[in-house]
Amino acid sequence: MTPEQRRRRPDTTNGRRPDATAVRVYELVPVRGLSLESVARGSGMHPEMVRRLVTLGLVDATRDPAGRLRFDRSAPRTLARIQRLRAGLPLNYASIGLVLDLLDRIGQLEAALRRTGARSDDVPWT
Repeated sequence: MTPEQRRRRPDTTNGRRPDATAVRVYELVPVRGLSLESVARGSGMHPEMVRRLVTLGLVDATRDPAGRLRFDRSAPRTLARIQRLRAGLPLNYASIGLVLDLLDRIGQLEAALRRTGARSDDVPWT
């Protein structure tokens, strides 16, 4: 760009001096997933509680390039399941993790049965 072209460039600072300390961050890859705030709001939980459940390994989350938690679309369903288990049964969080794993395994087995066309009363239990 020539000096003459720089002089003709429109002023985009609205008369203010540009801040030399401002840093713009451009995402190279679009960030996917739900934010912590949207998951917390959708589940009715406090964001700090959601963070704790992530730390305990009960809810899966990843971090975006800025370090913020990002959640899969299934996270609100998992949080609702945790709330129901916590309210309905006297379970601690370690037990809830075990129950969630068992429920997921049961779901996988039922899906496998549906794919094969077998009915549950056809399968011997012993």
